Amino acid sequence: MKMENKLIKKINYGLIAVVLMICIIGVVMIGSATYSLGYERFIRTQVASIVMGFIAIILILFIDYNTLAKLYIPIYFFSNLLLVTVLLFGTGMERWGANRWIRIGGHQFQPSDFAKIGIIICLAKIIDDHKDSLYKLSTLGKILAFAGVPIVLISLQPDLGTTMAFTFFTFGMIFVAGLKYKHIMITGVLGTISIPLAWIGFLKGYQKDRILTFLNPDLDPMGKGYHAIQSRLAVGNGMVFGKGLFRGTQSQFGFLPEKQTDFIFSVLAEELGFIGVTVLIILYGIMLVKCINIARDAKDDFGAYIVIGVAFMLAFHIFANIGMTIGLMPVTGKPLPFVSYGGTFMLSNMMALGLVLNVNMRRDKINF
Repeated sequence: MKMENKLIKKINYGLIAVVLMICIIGVVMIGSATYSLGYERFIRTQVASIVMGFIAIILILFIDYNTLAKLYIPIYFFSNLLLVTVLLFGTGMERWGANRWIRIGGHQFQPSDFAKIGIIICLAKIIDDHKDSLYKLSTLGKILAFAGVPIVLISLQPDLGTTMAFTFFTFGMIFVAGLKYKHIMITGVLGTISIPLAWIGFLKGYQKDRILTFLNPDLDPMGKGYHAIQSRLAVGNGMVFGKGLFRGTQSQFGFLPEKQTDFIFSVLAEELGFIGVTVLIILYGIMLVKCINIARDAKDDFGAYIVIGVAFMLAFHIFANIGMTIGLMPVTGKPLPFVSYGGTFMLSNMMALGLVLNVNMRRDKINF
């Protein structure tokens, strides 16, 4: 019990406070975005998701993260099993053009959100086991094959945004572990070569449309380019101080689609302006810096790699979401961490945060 008290004192409460502030911003913006849709139920659901997320964090803190290293094979198989289940029993094709969700009773969840956490743990373990031979192409190939299985399964759903997220944190973890620059260059060349191959053989029609409308939204302003155009209008309308909560033209009058999920940042930009956007981005920056510092101070490489994986995952989602709302990236349907409406996404991000806090809490621990 004495050791438990020492561990509790080592929890990074600053990181928790920053994430809680981001969550509060999210609840406020969801309330504004859904004002005409009966905002009370959206707020209740989001608050419940946040509470469940913090409960998950508490439960995760009771488990020494090194225990997860011993279970990485079962975790790997379970994560891939979730993704296979989506291919067999997934729903969502009729509405979103892809089967990415599993429906149980009246509820649905997106398994890939939880698979990301499992794969980060597994990659951290396999990279840690092979960190001294990363310079060998055979080792690099083994790690990429290990990561490639879930990436292929996700691409088959199809889910371009999550495929990109997996790829991003995979290479981020390998790079931090000591990937040589010549291997980065080789990977970059191979990635460039694979673009036309992916266009011909893997990308679905709607995914190609998203890329084309990203390059020129005016190709189909009332169809495929509608989301991007309305989002940019909303962001531009906010100017410096914004129009005020519940006063956004694009959001309150229904011009902006998916405003409580994918385009919540557009609502914030229109109603709170550049000031509100700056506050949120600063909070995200503090969160990511704290994660990097925790990785640096971790007692072992396995813990550091877990934190780095989580940091790269969150950074990708932040950049992808903000990028698509302002026209810097194609519309990929990636929500904004701790802000967008959605129980599965909130819970999975909270679980990832729990792993980060777990590593930090045990940074000086020898025996327990």
